[in-house]
Amino acid sequence: MLEGLPPNGAAHVMRLKCDEAQARAVADLVVETFDPTDTAASAFEENASTASWAATPWMVEVYFGHPPDEANVRALVACAVGDDLAKQVSFGRVEKKDWVASALEGLSAVRAGRFLVHGGHNRDNRRPNDIAMEIEAALAFGTGHHGTTRGCLLFIDDILKRRRPRHVLDIGSGTGVLALGVALALHEPVAAGDIDAEAVAAARKNAVLNGAGPWLRPVVAKGAAHPSLDRKHFYDLILANILAKPLRMLARSAAPLAAPGADIVLSGLLGRDVPGVLTAWRAQGFSLAQRRDIDGWATLLLRRGGAAPRPQY
Repeated sequence: MLEGLPPNGAAHVMRLKCDEAQARAVADLVVETFDPTDTAASAFEENASTASWAATPWMVEVYFGHPPDEANVRALVACAVGDDLAKQVSFGRVEKKDWVASALEGLSAVRAGRFLVHGGHNRDNRRPNDIAMEIEAALAFGTGHHGTTRGCLLFIDDILKRRRPRHVLDIGSGTGVLALGVALALHEPVAAGDIDAEAVAAARKNAVLNGAGPWLRPVVAKGAAHPSLDRKHFYDLILANILAKPLRMLARSAAPLAAPGADIVLSGLLGRDVPGVLTAWRAQGFSLAQRRDIDGWATLLLRRGGAAPRPQY
C-alpha cells in the first residue's frame, strides 16, 4: 500500500514497525487527517531477511514536507494502535532521492483485468494483449498498488468489455494511471485534471512515456473547473479516485457533466465513508450499481436512475 503524493522537497519521516493491520490503520488515518499535498504514507512488508522484528515485519512510513509536530503525530498514531505502540514511533530526516528509491524498491507489476501497471524494471511482465502502463513511483499515488487504483481499473475493464465510452473525464487524475489506461485502450482523447501541478506534470510525462501524449493532456484544475473539462451533459464515463470529503462535495458540480446513461466510478473511500458519499450522489439522481472492496478500500460504480441492484462484492 502506497498512498499520497510525496511532498515537494520531503525531508521528514516518521517510522513505526508493527503488524499489517496496524500499519494499514496508521497509514489510513494519516491520509485522512493531513493535507495530501504535504504528507504521504506508505505501509509495506519488510524483507524477511532484513526485518529486525520477525514476528511483525511491517513498516509504516509517513513523509512530511514540513517538520511535523511530533507530539500530535504520536497522539494520532495512538488513536490507531494504542499508546504503548505509539511510544515506539521514530522521527528522522530523509533526502527526497531516498524517498523515491524506497518507493520504487520491490514494487512488482500489478494486474487489474487487462490492465498491467509496471515500473521500468518490470517490462518483461508485459503480455501481447495487455493494456500496459509503465509508471514509476517518483509520484507515488497511482502506481496501481493501492486498492483504490486497482478497484477503478477493474471497473474500467468491465465497462470497456460491454461498451466503448465516447467521452471520458478523470477528476483528480494524480499521476494519470486511470486516464492513461482508458486512452491506451480506446486510442481516443481523455479529459483529465488535478489540483496539484506536480501530479499534472507527472501525468503528462507518463502519457508521453507510454505513447499516449496525443490523447492525454491533463490540466491543473480544482474538480472540473477548467474550460477544457467543464462540459455539461457530455461525459459518458467519469472517474474520480480522490477522498471521501471531496467526493461528497463533487457530486453537485460533477453530476451535470454526466451524459444520459453515464457510468461514474468513485474511489478513495474507506468502508465507513460509503454511506455519506452515496447520499450525496443519490441526491443528484445516481444509484449504486456495484461495489468492490480491495485492501479495506471501497470503489463504487454509479449510474443515473432508480433503485440499484444488490451490490456485488
